[in-house]
Amino acid sequence: MTDTEADNGSEKNKKNPAFKYGPIAIIVIGFILFFALGGHKYVSLDTLKEQKVTFKAFVEGNYFIAALAFMSAYAALTAISFPGAWVLSLLGGFLFGTLIGGSFIVIGATVGAAVIFLAVRYAFRDWFKDKLGGKTLEKFEKGLQENELSYLFILRLVPAFPFFVVNIAPALFGVKFRNYLVTTFFGIMPGSFVYASVGAGIGAALDAGEDAGLSGIMTQPTVLLPIIGLIILALIPVIYKKIKGNPAES
Repeated sequence: MTDTEADNGSEKNKKNPAFKYGPIAIIVIGFILFFALGGHKYVSLDTLKEQKVTFKAFVEGNYFIAALAFMSAYAALTAISFPGAWVLSLLGGFLFGTLIGGSFIVIGATVGAAVIFLAVRYAFRDWFKDKLGGKTLEKFEKGLQENELSYLFILRLVPAFPFFVVNIAPALFGVKFRNYLVTTFFGIMPGSFVYASVGAGIGAALDAGEDAGLSGIMTQPTVLLPIIGLIILALIPVIYKKIKGNPAES
């Protein structure tokens, strides 16, 4: 097959609705089925509390399978944009410890984020560009791409932005998949290891009958201050370019 034939085949795939909308349709169906079958009822702190002994026993007897199952489940829930995936973060820390559990969370979340990013970009990128206007979008993308890594890191580090929103929004703009993947992998590490750390110590709290309320965990000074520091580091290249590009008049 010649390069021309390969390019023609690629263009046909892009125009074929089955190839263009198939991945996003699978994700939407998965989301609907997950809730229709009551899956959301099992991803909860109550389930963790009731089944903690069973979970622990399974991991001890089937560590490799449990690790793969956990990362696959995390990737799947991330891909369908399930908002309660943070419970799995606690479970990861509870089952595998802070370092290993946190690493599994990062891997699973990154894979799932990559899936939804590619599906959304492939299905809706052209439509979004047409609606917004080519020139308007190109101007915005140019500014974004000048500091793409810094901006993407900030989006990942700022707790104010829901994870699933940050997974989808960059797909509609001209963000490079490589940069998206790198910033996702490293940008979610702080939050992932925080939740894994909480999960690693949650067993004793559950045994004692304590409330595992975590709504304010990401706003605690011990968690928020390091994240603010990382945000400042991510902003340094942007500030440097601004100063370099607009030197003060003497």
